[in-house]
Amino acid sequence: MKDLDVIVAGAGTGGSSAAKAAANAGLKVCLLDTKKRKDIGKKICGDAIGRHHFKALGLKDPTSDEIECVMEGIRVFSPDRQTSYAVKGEKLYGYILNRYRFGQRLVKEAVGAGVYLYDETQVLEPIIEEGFVRGVTAKDRKTGKKVELRASLVVDATGFFATIRRKLKPELDIETSVDNKDVEVCYREIRRLKQPLDEPSLCQICVTHAITPGGYYWIFPEGEDKVNVGLGVAMTKGFPNPKEQLYKHVISQPLFVGSSVINGGSWFVPTRRPLDSMVGNGIMIVGDAACQVNPIHGGGIGPSMIGGSLAAETAARAIEKSDVSREGLWEYNVSYIRKYGSKQAGLEVFRILLQKMSDEDLNYGMHYKLLTEEDLLRTSMGENIHFTITEKARRMLKGLKKISLLKRLRSAANIMREVKNWYENYPTSPENFEEWRTGTKEIFEKANTKLTE
Repeated sequence: MKDLDVIVAGAGTGGSSAAKAAANAGLKVCLLDTKKRKDIGKKICGDAIGRHHFKALGLKDPTSDEIECVMEGIRVFSPDRQTSYAVKGEKLYGYILNRYRFGQRLVKEAVGAGVYLYDETQVLEPIIEEGFVRGVTAKDRKTGKKVELRASLVVDATGFFATIRRKLKPELDIETSVDNKDVEVCYREIRRLKQPLDEPSLCQICVTHAITPGGYYWIFPEGEDKVNVGLGVAMTKGFPNPKEQLYKHVISQPLFVGSSVINGGSWFVPTRRPLDSMVGNGIMIVGDAACQVNPIHGGGIGPSMIGGSLAAETAARAIEKSDVSREGLWEYNVSYIRKYGSKQAGLEVFRILLQKMSDEDLNYGMHYKLLTEEDLLRTSMGENIHFTITEKARRMLKGLKKISLLKRLRSAANIMREVKNWYENYPTSPENFEEWRTGTKEIFEKANTKLTE
């Protein structure tokens, strides 16, 4: 195909959203995916998304056949399960999706907007000429032949494996790898229960390093007698097998006696702040490939749609100006960081805190409310945690046996505020980017040090 404006690699939520928005802006768009069209949308996923994402993007809410369950909030359990908080709020109200049907809707809307869909097409690598990404080479899985596709701009939406991003040259100045410590390896199953759930509108989460080092396990309702149950662990040296941990510690709970498996599988999630820069000459990155995932719970459906839509808006303006250079695409970095990326960066600090706390600390902190429902709600919405003088005194009295924990909680709150302020000053052009990136690295190094003390 000749005269393409945009090639989008990957027809997940981010890629389909980017392709549709770019086509609606009048661009000639090609969308590539390794799956057959009828299989697009089949993905191992937590399936949860907040309703606020649909409002923010001006999208119609999912239809009834795209929803497994309406969720009103999250119940967070301490490691010993003796304490739990029911955390509710507007931004925690949302849906457990039928991921397949929702994915099929998105790709159908993209094709309906005029996008050319090449299914069963495996992207192999970017075409880089004179410092610009000019297209991709791909394999037509139906014929086994290699094809070369060229366009003014390429969007990498190939998920965690980031097929294009990982093969970019250093001069494009985009991170090509993600540290294993910032990756969760997960296993999940959809299970039919023999008994109804007590709280079918609340998602359950339990953070316990003894079972899920660096991660958590979840039980998300999909109606009264069906659940999405899974477990994630940080992909650090010697990490345990998540499926084995799930069966040993979660499926063994009374809730699952007599339950049956509908389907299951594994996947990887990058649980860190977004890439410091998601653009280069002729290239933009969206979705999991850009680390556009909530660092606490790993939810990426909403952020990927935000990233895809914002990338398309910038692409349309850049192509109209005939400037798809890094400078011409920089606006995407700025808009995403302001809309969602600064929140993710703050949540990465909170993730570091949780990973550094022992199960004993987590049990104590929740039992004595050194960490409260309000703290979790504010944090989930990307807001700062504020301690009044009275509140500081109350927590100090309750935390006398855990002064080091109280200090870490205060340090985390301070660093989260520092991160938010720093990200609010994200450079509006590449000119001051290197200085900003250096400062960002220093802040997160401080977080890793201070939250261990």
